[in-house]
Amino acid sequence: MTDATPDPYAAPMAFGQRMQILRQRRGMTRDVLAGLVGMSTSWVKRVENGQLQPPRLDLMLRIAEALRVRDLSELTGRTNSMRVDLFTGPGHPRLAAVRDAIDKFPITADQPAPPAEHIRARLEHAWAARHSAPNHREVVGALLPDLIGDAQLAAQQADSGPERRAAQATLSEIYSLAQFFLAYQPEPALLWRVAERGIVAAQESEDPHTIGVAAWLTAQAHRDAGPSHFDAADSVTYSALRYLEPLLADASDATRAITGALQFEAGYTAARRGDSGTAWRHWDKADQTAKALPKNYFHPVTSFSRAVMGAHAVTIAVELRSGTESVRQAAKAEASAIPSRPRRARHRIEQARGYQLDRQPEAALATLKQAFEAAPETVRYNGYARRIVLEETEAASPDRRRRASELAAQIGLLAG
Repeated sequence: MTDATPDPYAAPMAFGQRMQILRQRRGMTRDVLAGLVGMSTSWVKRVENGQLQPPRLDLMLRIAEALRVRDLSELTGRTNSMRVDLFTGPGHPRLAAVRDAIDKFPITADQPAPPAEHIRARLEHAWAARHSAPNHREVVGALLPDLIGDAQLAAQQADSGPERRAAQATLSEIYSLAQFFLAYQPEPALLWRVAERGIVAAQESEDPHTIGVAAWLTAQAHRDAGPSHFDAADSVTYSALRYLEPLLADASDATRAITGALQFEAGYTAARRGDSGTAWRHWDKADQTAKALPKNYFHPVTSFSRAVMGAHAVTIAVELRSGTESVRQAAKAEASAIPSRPRRARHRIEQARGYQLDRQPEAALATLKQAFEAAPETVRYNGYARRIVLEETEAASPDRRRRASELAAQIGLLAG
């Protein structure tokens, strides 16, 4: 006798049984799943009980999106069929080298660390490259191993208290950069290890901005882990805001920007919960923080700025499952004003989600094409984009099927 959740892969199971087990593993109620896929709670129950046949492809993909399954075989059980990766992108060719650098934590070293200013300049170059390169994972993945190793040495070899705190701040920010590289790759344990190291280094730095950045990324990691982790995401976000907001009167632009980014994160998680009032209230607060920043200011880690608030509004509307409001907000948001290629591509993906919610599949597909042109690697690793493209390969329109299939081939969606 055991209380463990059954393994949906241990023996042949019906689709509904798999769906129920995966839903329960995500800590999700039937009501929540029903709302996310646009069906009734009784429909979810009947599917899980085997009273209804497995749904059509477009609805199955929405279920996969809501449950964040890695590939469709987790739902269908057809492990011998063509694999379709959804919310975990492919392992990047640079992943092994980055993993080795993270795992190789230096206890002693024969060589001196590079000067702190040199490491900081390389880190700033890496952030700039991430925002400007269409193949940003490739560029960042090439820079990270040496950055990680040198920053670890610098933190270890710092002599004075101020030097040690500055070195820890730089190390924490390098771990933040590593989290962007690792996101949506098949290394969740490595991502969490880096997140935890980033938090420890941030605390050691005693720097408000560094602490805010580490909290922002940790809250995202919790939220992306599913509804059962939303409370943890909120706990991190609100704790960071309680620490930062009293400091704002004399804070730097960077500290004010990370505070605004955290204010939006609180709204983002609320939107995931379906709490419209709380979501938009936090967006309004973040918008006021953005308006207090210089007109052209752009935070290098979070992309927080005046320019990104329109994109954030689209995200809130999409997460609240309002197609009409998503399209309305998308019409107001200027994608070209966002200077970061990956952030611009992410905004286009959110726009595409809005168009699909509003039953405008032609616009959704065209917008994903724009996202791919801005930053191919962003689309390649984004589960929402992958789901929309895959769904459109089954469209009734031959032209839409053709264009979706071409985009699917470009992003490497279907893997045998």
